[in-house]
Amino acid sequence: MKTPANILIIDDDRDVLETARMFLKQEFSSVDIEEDPSKIEGYFKIKDYDVILLDMNFKKGVNDGEEGFHWLSEILKMDTEAIVILVTAYGEIDLAVKAMKKGATDFVLKPWKNQKLLATILSAIKHRHSNKEISRLKATQKQMNADSSHLNDLIGESAAMKQTKDLIRKIASTDADVLILGENGTGKELAARALHSQSTRKDESFISVDLGAISETLFESELFGHVKGAFTDAKTDKPGRFELADKGTIFLDEIGNLSLPLQAKLLTVLQNRVVRRVGSNKDISIDFRLICATNRPLYRMVKEEEFRQDLLYRINTVEMKLPALRERGEDISLLTHHFVNLYSKKYNKGQLTVGSQLLEKLTKYQWPGNIRELQHASERAVILCEGQRIDSIDLFIGSNSTNTQHNVGPKTLDEMEHEFILQALKTNNGNVTNTAKELGLTRTALYRRMNKYGI
Repeated sequence: MKTPANILIIDDDRDVLETARMFLKQEFSSVDIEEDPSKIEGYFKIKDYDVILLDMNFKKGVNDGEEGFHWLSEILKMDTEAIVILVTAYGEIDLAVKAMKKGATDFVLKPWKNQKLLATILSAIKHRHSNKEISRLKATQKQMNADSSHLNDLIGESAAMKQTKDLIRKIASTDADVLILGENGTGKELAARALHSQSTRKDESFISVDLGAISETLFESELFGHVKGAFTDAKTDKPGRFELADKGTIFLDEIGNLSLPLQAKLLTVLQNRVVRRVGSNKDISIDFRLICATNRPLYRMVKEEEFRQDLLYRINTVEMKLPALRERGEDISLLTHHFVNLYSKKYNKGQLTVGSQLLEKLTKYQWPGNIRELQHASERAVILCEGQRIDSIDLFIGSNSTNTQHNVGPKTLDEMEHEFILQALKTNNGNVTNTAKELGLTRTALYRRMNKYGI
């Protein structure tokens, strides 16, 4: 079976071209040859080439490699992701190494050995396919980010939110690592996306990773990638999240949930900006902006030796603390109107309004689940509303929640979260999957909280 690939060979020696074509036609589906490099553009208009073999010199008696550098540059202008293998004489190895720094993928020496040439081309094709997959995944991620852009605005005019927005404006254009702290549901990912959207990397990928949802056994594969055959289910090469974030931003949510061994592996990547796929011995350099978030007390965890101090120093060049919703009561009305309008359109409910007395009650409610709770409560209220005006607080919070959390004296955050989870589980008849979805949590994160409270 021939490998499905388009190969283009450019060399001024006709004998070299014919010899290469005779051999490579046995291995690949398409092999084109050309003596005149000025005709390369015409070939590119006809086919998408997986590999281009390019001679370094085209004039007799000239061996400075300048022609090779020129045509390499022209090829990369036509296709920035082109895979170019240079063909050079033994004495020109230094030139080939220099050309690789300018964008060539590899080089082969004249006269070549057929099996060495074949191995080099196959490796280059593998590299080409990997690059294409990364580009495809990045494009998908960019589209997902664009589709959700209406959620990227941080809504609020309270003093706490103005301070948060000012800080974002100050640090967005830098590449400083940012640590976002705050309770569950305060909008940590939205803040991270706002940072990215105002940064110099805004046209590149924003890769969000929920570290609390990744098991220890899959951590390296998910974040650093793997090669085919690295483990039983590794049927193809797969880039990790860090590779997908190259030139863009990577957001590591729930970083406080990592075990100490995984913290050490992550620290190495953050320090060196290099990853190595599972099963590979090749280092891949990456360029990314790092944003982390957690609701856990990292400084206390450092004292209790549950979190590495050097990792904390690495991730918190700038620290941002997001306020809880109960600390920004003047924003509740604005947020409620925003979510009611959003879900009124989604569910074709027309222009729903919210009663002023209800808004006053919502402002006094503690909102242990913060903005996420208000968002889900607004969606539920829109769905259950039968008229054009929402007046009942029970549509938002439920009668049980109103009695236990609104009219009773102050509670600790843990007590409120405990009761909130119990109510959500009751509403969903004990279904953990539906409850997690309603609360905006992963199943893993919800199970952790249930274990914490003995539910």
